[in-house]
Amino acid sequence: MSHLLVTGGAGFIGSNFVHHVVAHTDHTVTALDKLTYAGNEASLAGLPEDRVNLVVGDIADAELVDSLFAKADAVVHYAAESHNDNSLHDPRPFLDTNIIGTYTLLEAARKYDTRLHHISTDEVYGDLELDDPARFTENTPYNPSSPYSSTKAGSDLLVRAWVRSFGVRATISNCSNNYGPYQHVEKFIPRQITNAIRGIRPKLYGKGENVRDWIHADDHSSAVLTILDKGEIGETYLIGADGEKDNKTVVELILQLMGHEPDAYDHVTDRAGHDLRYAIDSTKLRTELGWTPSFQDFEAGLAATIDWYRANEAWWAPAKDGVEAFYASKGQ
Repeated sequence: MSHLLVTGGAGFIGSNFVHHVVAHTDHTVTALDKLTYAGNEASLAGLPEDRVNLVVGDIADAELVDSLFAKADAVVHYAAESHNDNSLHDPRPFLDTNIIGTYTLLEAARKYDTRLHHISTDEVYGDLELDDPARFTENTPYNPSSPYSSTKAGSDLLVRAWVRSFGVRATISNCSNNYGPYQHVEKFIPRQITNAIRGIRPKLYGKGENVRDWIHADDHSSAVLTILDKGEIGETYLIGADGEKDNKTVVELILQLMGHEPDAYDHVTDRAGHDLRYAIDSTKLRTELGWTPSFQDFEAGLAATIDWYRANEAWWAPAKDGVEAFYASKGQ
C-alpha cells in the first residue's frame, strides 16, 4: 500500500481520481485543494476517512507542500486553473497556480526524490482544422492559444526541465476533454444538462462546429494509474478515448437523452479565440502500457452523467445561478 498526494483532489478530475483510487487500489490518499469555486469538499463525501484526508491549502505554499511531500510515496498533480473563459477575463490566477504552483511541487519532488505525475491538457497543442485527418501525438509542437493553455504548456516545460536538469522522477500526460460526475456547472456538458433540468434552453457557442475529443473521467483516472505504475520516467503520454464530437451534436444528444426536442437550444456569442478541433492519438499509451478505455460508447457515458446530475442537484445547485448570471452578462 502506498500513500498518494493528489493536488486538486476536490476538483472535478482530481476527485474522480480519488474515488477511482479508493475503488480499485488499497492506497491511502491526501487530497490537497485550495477549495476555490472549482473545488468542492462535497465531491469527496462518503469516502472512507481512514483512507482519504483533505488538506485545504495552496500548491504555491512551499512550506505546506514540503510537509506533505515528506509523507507521500507518489504525487499526482491535477491542481490547475482550467477554464478558458476565466483565463480570458483574468489571466493572473492561471500564472500563480499553473506556473508557480507547479514549480513549487517540482522543488519538493526534487528535495524528497518523490515520484510525480503531472496532469496536462491537449489544449497545449493549439487546434486542428475541422477537415484535418491528423490527431495530436506526443511529438506535436506546442501552440497554445489562451492564457489557460499557455500556462499549462509552461508547466509541462518546467516538468521536462526538472527531469532533465535535476533528475526529478516525473511523467506527463495530456488528456482530451473530460466529462462525468462532479464537474462544475460552468463547463460545457454540465451547463447544458443542468439548464435542461431547470427548464432553461441550453446554450451553444457560435455555430457549434467546434470539435472536442471526449473521455469519461473514470477512463482518465485508470490511465493515470497505469502511467503511475508502468510509465517511463521523463515520458509524455496522451490520453484519449476516440470520442470526437462537435458541440452541436453533443447539445442535441443531451436534449434527446433528456426527452426534449434536439433543436431546443439557443446560439450565443462565440468565445474569443475558440479552438476549432482537438483530437488525441493515444497509441503510445495503449501499445506501450496496455491501457484501454472502458467508456467507449459516448452516448452511454453521457446518459450516465445526466443521471448523476439529476440525482445530485444539491451538489451543483449552489453554483448554478451565479454561473448563469455571469454568462448572461456576456451574452452567452
